[in-house]
Amino acid sequence: MARKRAVQALYTWEMSNNDLSDIEQQFLIEQDMKNVDLKYFKELLHKVPAHTDVIDEQINSLLDRPMKEVDPVERAIMRLGVYEMKYRPDVPYKVVINESVELAKIFGAEDGFKYVNSILDGAAKKLRAVEVAARKSS
Repeated sequence: MARKRAVQALYTWEMSNNDLSDIEQQFLIEQDMKNVDLKYFKELLHKVPAHTDVIDEQINSLLDRPMKEVDPVERAIMRLGVYEMKYRPDVPYKVVINESVELAKIFGAEDGFKYVNSILDGAAKKLRAVEVAARKSS
């Protein structure tokens, strides 16, 4: 649930360019956050934008179009996924991809989940090469 709310908040941030702390407060007040890991939600909300340059560099090398042409919801999902792959090695890459695909099915365009899956699969091969290789050999 933290990822779901974080994607919504990151989308809000990108579309409004409002202060992250204001968005955080808005979500805490206006959204049902009782089943949300608040610590993880706050980490994602604040750390994904803090690392956007590094994250986007990873994503751009895998895209077939300019980043600005990617659907903003799918962009938020991919950024969150790449953040987790790069900065949260405790989260298995397969979990990152599966959760991201599910979020894209909920919030993205009709077949956007396929694009998200493709990009994050490519990112996993670069960012989690050892983990991907280990999984393939087992």
